[in-house]
Amino acid sequence: MPKHGGSRRRVWRKIHLGIDEETLEPRAVEVTSSNVGDVPMLPGLLVQIPADEEIARVTADGAYDTRACHDAIAPRSASAVIPPRRNARSWKPDTPRAWARNESLRASKYLGRALWRNWSGYHRRSGVETKMNCVKQLGQRLMPRDFDRQVAEVQIRAADMNRFTALGTPVTLAVG
Repeated sequence: MPKHGGSRRRVWRKIHLGIDEETLEPRAVEVTSSNVGDVPMLPGLLVQIPADEEIARVTADGAYDTRACHDAIAPRSASAVIPPRRNARSWKPDTPRAWARNESLRASKYLGRALWRNWSGYHRRSGVETKMNCVKQLGQRLMPRDFDRQVAEVQIRAADMNRFTALGTPVTLAVG
Protein backbone atom coordinates (compact mmCIF):
# COMPACT_ATOMS: atom_id res chain seq x y z
CA MET A 1 0.00 0.00 0.00
CA PRO A 2 1.43 3.39 -0.94
CA LYS A 3 2.53 5.58 1.93
CA HIS A 4 0.78 8.75 0.76
CA GLY A 5 -2.72 7.50 0.05
CA GLY A 6 -2.86 6.01 -3.43
CA SER A 7 -0.98 5.80 -6.66
CA ARG A 8 -0.47 8.87 -8.79
CA ARG A 9 -1.73 8.14 -12.27
CA ARG A 10 -0.77 10.61 -14.98
CA VAL A 11 -3.77 12.15 -16.71
CA TRP A 12 -2.94 13.40 -20.20
CA ARG A 13 -4.47 16.68 -21.34
CA LYS A 14 -5.12 18.06 -24.79
CA ILE A 15 -4.87 21.74 -25.57
CA HIS A 16 -7.24 23.07 -28.23
CA LEU A 17 -6.41 26.51 -29.62
CA GLY A 18 -8.22 28.93 -31.88
CA ILE A 19 -5.57 31.08 -33.55
CA ASP A 20 -6.14 34.24 -35.59
CA GLU A 21 -4.50 33.51 -38.93
CA GLU A 22 -3.74 37.20 -39.58
CA THR A 23 -2.06 38.09 -36.27
CA LEU A 24 -1.17 34.51 -35.23
CA GLU A 25 -2.43 35.23 -31.73
CA PRO A 26 -4.23 32.52 -29.77
CA ARG A 27 -7.80 33.80 -29.36
CA ALA A 28 -9.54 30.80 -27.79
CA VAL A 29 -8.30 28.02 -25.51
CA GLU A 30 -9.86 24.77 -24.32
CA VAL A 31 -8.20 22.10 -22.19
CA THR A 32 -9.62 18.58 -22.06
CA SER A 33 -8.58 15.10 -21.11
CA SER A 34 -6.93 13.14 -23.90
CA ASN A 35 -10.02 11.03 -24.57
CA VAL A 36 -12.00 14.04 -25.88
CA GLY A 37 -11.72 14.56 -29.63
CA ASP A 38 -10.99 17.83 -31.39
CA VAL A 39 -14.30 18.11 -33.27
CA PRO A 40 -16.60 18.57 -30.23
CA MET A 41 -14.40 21.45 -29.03
CA LEU A 42 -15.00 23.71 -32.06
CA PRO A 43 -18.27 25.29 -30.82
CA GLY A 44 -16.67 26.12 -27.46
CA LEU A 45 -13.72 27.76 -29.15
CA LEU A 46 -15.97 29.88 -31.38
CA VAL A 47 -18.04 31.02 -28.38
CA GLN A 48 -14.90 32.45 -26.74
CA ILE A 49 -14.51 34.98 -29.54
CA PRO A 50 -16.89 37.91 -28.88
CA ALA A 51 -19.98 37.94 -31.09
CA ASP A 52 -19.30 41.52 -32.23
CA GLU A 53 -15.93 40.48 -33.71
CA GLU A 54 -16.11 39.20 -37.26
CA ILE A 55 -14.72 35.80 -38.12
CA ALA A 56 -14.01 35.75 -41.84
CA ARG A 57 -13.18 32.07 -42.10
CA VAL A 58 -12.57 29.01 -40.01
CA THR A 59 -9.80 26.81 -41.33
CA ALA A 60 -9.48 23.29 -39.95
CA ASP A 61 -8.27 19.88 -41.05
CA GLY A 62 -10.42 17.18 -42.62
CA ALA A 63 -11.51 15.74 -39.27
CA TYR A 64 -13.77 18.80 -38.90
CA ASP A 65 -15.69 17.96 -42.08
CA THR A 66 -18.86 17.18 -40.11
CA ARG A 67 -22.34 18.68 -40.01
CA ALA A 68 -21.80 19.62 -36.35
CA CYS A 69 -18.75 21.73 -37.21
CA HIS A 70 -20.41 23.39 -40.19
CA ASP A 71 -23.46 24.08 -37.96
CA ALA A 72 -21.20 25.72 -35.36
CA ILE A 73 -19.50 27.92 -37.97
CA ALA A 74 -22.72 29.04 -39.75
CA PRO A 75 -24.09 31.42 -37.05
CA ARG A 76 -20.82 33.41 -37.18
CA SER A 77 -21.28 34.00 -40.95
CA ALA A 78 -17.80 32.66 -41.52
CA SER A 79 -16.73 30.56 -44.45
CA ALA A 80 -15.52 27.07 -43.58
CA VAL A 81 -12.24 26.13 -45.23
CA ILE A 82 -12.21 22.45 -44.38
CA PRO A 83 -10.94 19.88 -46.86
CA PRO A 84 -13.53 17.20 -47.53
CA ARG A 85 -12.50 13.76 -46.36
CA ARG A 86 -11.10 11.40 -48.98
CA ASN A 87 -14.26 9.29 -48.96
CA ALA A 88 -16.61 12.30 -48.71
CA ARG A 89 -19.99 12.27 -50.38
CA SER A 90 -22.25 15.19 -51.17
CA TRP A 91 -24.69 16.28 -48.51
CA LYS A 92 -28.34 16.86 -49.24
CA PRO A 93 -28.36 20.56 -50.25
CA ASP A 94 -31.06 21.61 -47.79
CA THR A 95 -29.05 24.46 -46.19
CA PRO A 96 -26.56 27.06 -47.47
CA ARG A 97 -23.77 25.45 -45.40
CA ALA A 98 -24.43 22.07 -47.06
CA TRP A 99 -24.39 23.75 -50.48
CA ALA A 100 -21.06 25.46 -49.68
CA ARG A 101 -19.57 22.21 -48.43
CA ASN A 102 -20.72 20.39 -51.57
CA GLU A 103 -19.11 23.10 -53.71
CA SER A 104 -15.89 22.62 -51.79
CA LEU A 105 -16.13 18.87 -52.41
CA ARG A 106 -16.70 19.42 -56.14
CA ALA A 107 -13.81 21.88 -56.36
CA SER A 108 -11.39 19.56 -54.55
CA LYS A 109 -12.32 16.70 -56.86
CA TYR A 110 -12.09 18.89 -59.99
CA LEU A 111 -8.88 20.73 -59.08
CA GLY A 112 -7.22 18.01 -57.05
CA ARG A 113 -6.39 18.38 -53.38
CA ALA A 114 -3.13 20.31 -53.87
CA LEU A 115 -4.63 22.98 -56.13
CA TRP A 116 -7.75 23.16 -53.96
CA ARG A 117 -5.58 24.01 -50.94
CA ASN A 118 -4.03 26.99 -52.73
CA TRP A 119 -7.31 28.09 -54.33
CA SER A 120 -9.25 27.97 -51.05
CA GLY A 121 -6.56 29.53 -48.85
CA TYR A 122 -6.16 26.33 -46.84
CA HIS A 123 -2.37 26.57 -47.30
CA ARG A 124 -2.37 29.54 -44.88
CA ARG A 125 -3.02 27.04 -42.11
CA SER A 126 0.72 26.24 -42.03
CA GLY A 127 1.38 29.53 -40.21
CA VAL A 128 -1.11 28.51 -37.55
CA GLU A 129 0.55 25.10 -37.23
CA THR A 130 3.88 26.87 -36.71
CA LYS A 131 2.33 28.90 -33.89
CA MET A 132 0.98 25.69 -32.34
CA ASN A 133 4.54 24.37 -32.38
CA CYS A 134 5.67 27.54 -30.58
CA VAL A 135 3.11 26.88 -27.84
CA LYS A 136 4.50 23.37 -27.48
CA GLN A 137 8.02 24.79 -27.19
CA LEU A 138 6.94 26.47 -23.97
CA GLY A 139 6.79 22.97 -22.50
CA GLN A 140 5.07 19.69 -23.17
CA ARG A 141 4.05 19.15 -19.57
CA LEU A 142 1.69 21.04 -17.34
CA MET A 143 3.10 21.47 -13.84
CA PRO A 144 -0.07 21.65 -11.69
CA ARG A 145 -1.97 18.48 -10.83
CA ASP A 146 -5.31 20.23 -10.35
CA PHE A 147 -7.34 20.59 -13.58
CA ASP A 148 -8.36 24.23 -12.91
CA ARG A 149 -4.73 25.18 -12.36
CA GLN A 150 -3.73 23.36 -15.54
CA VAL A 151 -6.30 25.42 -17.46
CA ALA A 152 -4.86 28.58 -15.90
CA GLU A 153 -1.35 27.56 -16.94
CA VAL A 154 -2.47 27.02 -20.54
CA GLN A 155 -4.20 30.42 -20.57
CA ILE A 156 -1.01 32.02 -19.26
CA ARG A 157 0.97 30.33 -22.03
CA ALA A 158 -1.47 31.69 -24.62
CA ALA A 159 -1.16 35.19 -23.14
CA ASP A 160 2.64 34.89 -23.23
CA MET A 161 2.49 33.89 -26.89
CA ASN A 162 0.37 36.96 -27.61
CA ARG A 163 2.96 39.14 -25.88
CA PHE A 164 5.76 37.58 -27.92
CA THR A 165 3.78 38.13 -31.12
CA ALA A 166 3.11 41.76 -30.14
CA LEU A 167 6.87 42.33 -29.89
CA GLY A 168 7.12 41.51 -33.56
CA THR A 169 7.49 38.61 -35.89
CA PRO A 170 10.59 38.12 -38.01
CA VAL A 171 10.43 38.99 -41.68
CA THR A 172 12.48 36.76 -43.94
CA LEU A 173 13.59 38.10 -47.30
CA ALA A 174 15.25 36.16 -50.10
CA VAL A 175 18.65 37.58 -50.97
CA GLY A 176 20.28 37.20 -54.34
